[in-house]
Amino acid sequence: MAAGDARPDVLFDRPRRTPAAGVPAIGRVPFLPLAGLLFLCLIWGLSIPATKLGLRFFPPLLLAALRYAAAAPFFALVLIGRPLPSRRALAAMAALGVIGIDVGQVTQILGVQMTEASVATVISATIPIFVVLLAGWRLGQPLRLAHLAGLGVALAGIAVVARGGLSPAVERNAPTLAGDALVLLSAASTALYYTLSAELTRKYPVAVVAAWSSLFGALPLAAAIPWETGGGEVAPGIPGVGVVLYLGVLVTALGLWIWLHTLRVLPARIAAGTQYLQPLIGVAASAALLGEPLGPTFGVGTVLVFVGITLTAVPPRRG
Repeated sequence: MAAGDARPDVLFDRPRRTPAAGVPAIGRVPFLPLAGLLFLCLIWGLSIPATKLGLRFFPPLLLAALRYAAAAPFFALVLIGRPLPSRRALAAMAALGVIGIDVGQVTQILGVQMTEASVATVISATIPIFVVLLAGWRLGQPLRLAHLAGLGVALAGIAVVARGGLSPAVERNAPTLAGDALVLLSAASTALYYTLSAELTRKYPVAVVAAWSSLFGALPLAAAIPWETGGGEVAPGIPGVGVVLYLGVLVTALGLWIWLHTLRVLPARIAAGTQYLQPLIGVAASAALLGEPLGPTFGVGTVLVFVGITLTAVPPRRG
């Protein structure tokens, strides 16, 4: 998954008394929305390898700034014709932008710069685990022993991947371990963004919360554009521009649009379950496109992460 792209609706167990309009009954899943969702898994699954590739052409802060500069016009279109939220809500959305973009996205890009894309992809898969824990704190959703056990298993898997998941030819030194820690911080920040967004989406549409928080979060990053291009050494060419357009238009803007519209016609359990395909796509792309060799313990660590995610998906007991 692409960290920082708003998807809070399916990350929380909020039962509805009546089905949403257009949501099919169980066993009747329309083909086109499901195909769109699978296409979205491909788009988001390639986001971290694409970020790693983009860092060959841009400094990290500039890459983040250009990504949201490319997405900003599409977010502005979402807000056309919609009423302006209250000042308090706008302040909350601005804070969400700082958490999800200025912290979540910047730490992810810095972490990806310092570590391998395949490792970063597996670490980013822990976002649902942090969501479960934060939802128990902020939204009062009960935690089970299985949830805590899942966190422990997933963290053990991350340790296996970080310490020996790559080929012995790839040196795991202090900077790469620091990159792993930054990606983990990005996952926690993104989960916090989703958790706090869920509170606002009880009053405002998801599209409005996502658009405003993304625009607010992009403003501080805009300062990086003149700062990191002042030396005149940035010459990305067509490949660099293509990466920016991919991350901004496809991963962020189009990805959000597909996600919100598929939620109208697909059960949330199906939409949420597909996110676990993204790390598999990201790892395969990292090995194929970036030539990152994988060691024998990489699969062990990845399996532990997915087991931990599965344990955190156990529904809480209901009274």
